[in-house]
Amino acid sequence: MLPFGTSNEQSGSVTGLSVQAGAIHGGVHFIGGAVERLPIPRQLPTPSPNFTDRGRELSELDDLLDQGGNVVAVLCGPSGVGKSALARQWAHGRQASFPDGQLYVGLRGFSDDQPLDPGVALAALLRALGVAPDRIPLDLAEQVALYRTVTANKSLLVLLDDAFSAGQVRPLLPASTSAVVLVTSRRRLTGLLPEGARLLDVGPLSARQAVELLGRAVGRERILRESEPAEELAGICGGLPVALLVAAGRLASRPKLTVRRMVAELADEAQRLVGLSLEDGMSIRTMFNFSYQALTSEASALYRRLALHPGTEFGMDLITAVVGPDRDQVPRVGAVVGELLDASLLEEVAEDRFRYHDLIQLHARELAEQHDPQDSRQATVRTMLEFYLAAAHRADLVVTPYRRRLPYSYQRTFAGPPEFSDRAAALGWLEREQSNLMEAGRVALGLGHHELAWQLSDVMWPLLLYVKNYRDRLEIDERGVQAARAWGNVWAEADMLKRLSRACGHVGDQEAAERHGRAAVDRYRQAGDVQGVIDAEEGLATLYAETGREELAAEAYARVLTERRALPDVRSVGLSCLNLGMLRTQTGRPTDALPLLVEAGGIFAELAEVDPYNTARVLVALADAHLGTGDLDAAEKSATEAAVRMAELGTDSERAEAVYLLGRVAGRRGDVEAARRHFREAADVFTALDSPRLPDVLRRLDELAGGVGEQ
Repeated sequence: MLPFGTSNEQSGSVTGLSVQAGAIHGGVHFIGGAVERLPIPRQLPTPSPNFTDRGRELSELDDLLDQGGNVVAVLCGPSGVGKSALARQWAHGRQASFPDGQLYVGLRGFSDDQPLDPGVALAALLRALGVAPDRIPLDLAEQVALYRTVTANKSLLVLLDDAFSAGQVRPLLPASTSAVVLVTSRRRLTGLLPEGARLLDVGPLSARQAVELLGRAVGRERILRESEPAEELAGICGGLPVALLVAAGRLASRPKLTVRRMVAELADEAQRLVGLSLEDGMSIRTMFNFSYQALTSEASALYRRLALHPGTEFGMDLITAVVGPDRDQVPRVGAVVGELLDASLLEEVAEDRFRYHDLIQLHARELAEQHDPQDSRQATVRTMLEFYLAAAHRADLVVTPYRRRLPYSYQRTFAGPPEFSDRAAALGWLEREQSNLMEAGRVALGLGHHELAWQLSDVMWPLLLYVKNYRDRLEIDERGVQAARAWGNVWAEADMLKRLSRACGHVGDQEAAERHGRAAVDRYRQAGDVQGVIDAEEGLATLYAETGREELAAEAYARVLTERRALPDVRSVGLSCLNLGMLRTQTGRPTDALPLLVEAGGIFAELAEVDPYNTARVLVALADAHLGTGDLDAAEKSATEAAVRMAELGTDSERAEAVYLLGRVAGRRGDVEAARRHFREAADVFTALDSPRLPDVLRRLDELAGGVGEQ
């Protein structure tokens, strides 16, 4: 029965066959005197039995479908990330939404064969839609026109798998406003954006999803028995489904092989890609090779060179340095990087900030070893290391312009390390690049570049001063001492020993702190540096104060202050006044401390090179001294101003010290809630920094909980 209001009549003479229908899904052929209805095309490949989660991506595709209209969704991502499995999973779950059929074409974009010609793909689609082979034109434009005619007003799902380019896909887009096209590609296919396409990035699985996939493929019980090694295996595979399935295939083929044993075999990065292959030819390396072979020569060379980067992330300024000193090449660099991004061989994690997937980086390094001479690779690495030194040096000069330093030497020139407009920008860059700077130092020392390794430790001083990550500081300073000794520079060794002494003191290793401090004094004397000797002796005085040897500390601080007043370095006098003043407060002499602290503040305020950090430290010390004299208003004022200034400088440790003093002021006034709030804020910061100041703050909180306030 036809819907009400539908006319289905014929008038006049009719010769031959006639079909009167309200709606027919599928194709209709006229054979002789009979009518043959073709089956609705349902060409989707079987969903992966190991498909895991991807709830976010499935929801994004559902949202596109709900928007209505002609939908083109491009699932893009690196080889083996699971784009095809995701597309098949979603398509199978939505078949009912497409009563006119679901079409599939494997476009062979990245394989041993040539990418599928659009004309061949169109012919296959037309046949699936019921067009007789002898009715399909040979001309591509005519094929496209016929395809659009046949698909008009049809509710179709078209899955175009492994596309090579937008040009390969564009002729295959149906004309219907109720069709959905899913495209998978290693490339981003931005050429489809004018067609209304939406790009959906498909990334690696999370750690939980990766372990779940292993359980599906190998057996949940087996994975549960070795849950910790399974998590390690998921990490080694970088959450890449194809790598996980290859590993699972090896485990499944050898039931007695433990996951722990496989993890041990894959731990060697040089053999990892070999280990992630199966006898039937399924190989991570082969899949990456297909993507690499499609690159231009410029992009393939940059792909190999950037893989030598010592850290996990890098910026566009590093890439520019690697390409060379010619500024005219900078615009071209962006285009080549864009090609790597488009091929999903490089990931942009933030604006002008990039990284490789771990396995892709191993692949690129393998190719570098195969195609690039050793001296060329070594030169690239040296350039990267020196770039980080040059950029960090610029930041150092902005953040701590007053400190004593050796001149740095370079073998390379650059198109331009980053410029820093102010202290905050410079310190922000140092924090962002901390992991790269640390890895650069490790690599430099490992390669025997001892001077460079020392410089990469020395240049991190501003970060250590402001951020106070004590564990990292130990490694940095120990490496600096080792590099200086191998380099044979006595002054460099002395300066790094002085730093290492303070680092050991911060983490509570007082024996090592004193040993390194005395060694620093000896090396400075050997180098003939009078000021260096005084600096190192002051470091020992600080150690005495921290270990309860106040009388010895007072004598040493007083001697150092006298010696410094005889030298032209006024800033050092300010530091000595500050240190001796803090000791006097610590030993119950806050009134005697105040003149020294006021003198220190005046010195720092009048320096030609501003020293906002030590100016703020004076405010912290003044707050403590005023607290000792009972002047709570002055203590609160100084501590509040110190907290604000330290926050502006980005030094959380010193800001927490000021907040802690505000807690003590509140406690003295009987405001328990305010005291508790300040102490908790300080405790959170000290906990994050693993600071030795934490126990004292926790003790204050315990006293408040027990009803005991500061008297």
